[in-house]
Amino acid sequence: MNIHQPKKKPCGGELSLVDKVQNRLISSVRVMVEHVIAGVKRYRIVKDIFRNTKEAYEDMVIELACGLHNFRSEHRLLCY
Repeated sequence: MNIHQPKKKPCGGELSLVDKVQNRLISSVRVMVEHVIAGVKRYRIVKDIFRNTKEAYEDMVIELACGLHNFRSEHRLLCY
């Protein structure tokens, strides 16, 4: 797993064109990821406090919510 962070502008300077392009690419990927996370959080069970204490239920709930989000996204693409 690699982590990519945008470059900061140096004090009193400017970023190079290559750094600006890389920052824009990182930003566009981040926006897509944030939209997917928001789509999964549309299901209240994911964003509210989960009070069920049985083993592995939290993981199963997240997997189901992600699967529903993927199904919804793919179905939306097929309708167009």
